[in-house]
Amino acid sequence: MTPPRQPRPARRADAERNIAAIVTAALDLLAKDPDASTADIAKAAGVGRVTLYGHFPTREALVEAVLERAVALAEAALDDPAYEELPAQEAMSRLIASAWEILDGSRRLRTAADRVLPAERIRHHHDGALAHVERLIRRGRDEGVFRTDLPLSWLVTHFYATLHSAAEEVEAGRLDRADAARVLDATLRSVLAAGQ
Repeated sequence: MTPPRQPRPARRADAERNIAAIVTAALDLLAKDPDASTADIAKAAGVGRVTLYGHFPTREALVEAVLERAVALAEAALDDPAYEELPAQEAMSRLIASAWEILDGSRRLRTAADRVLPAERIRHHHDGALAHVERLIRRGRDEGVFRTDLPLSWLVTHFYATLHSAAEEVEAGRLDRADAARVLDATLRSVLAAGQ
């Protein structure tokens, strides 16, 4: 009996390229239109629908991979050593502005994720990015500029919820996109300020 043929390494590289192309295309399309079809995503990725479904058998699996990529990109952008060199209040304002810019660029992806993923899984994907927020709030507490009367985890959750609420308000037309960063900064800095 002939032993089974081993897959060639080139096939694995092709699969990795296909996965990367699919996730990149899906990120681009879903950030613009949460209803983008898998056919449109496959076409934009330069693969067939069979290939797409071979790697991502459900829309849920695809959206989760895209969310993971988007949050990884956000986390990399927030992993800036400059935040550590600034006073905590100034660093927080910059972090809020950066986080909003990233979220605003992909706020429709959140809509797509909300449709197929449970809220706790979406939040779980943000844990790495929120670790930056937690460290900064902890430092602000040490500097005496951020409040200590509320649990740290609650303040981090408030940061997360407020940013995502702003995205929803912009999407619904109730908050001017051009004013969102200022509104977020004023809101979150007020919530975090010591002496409340």
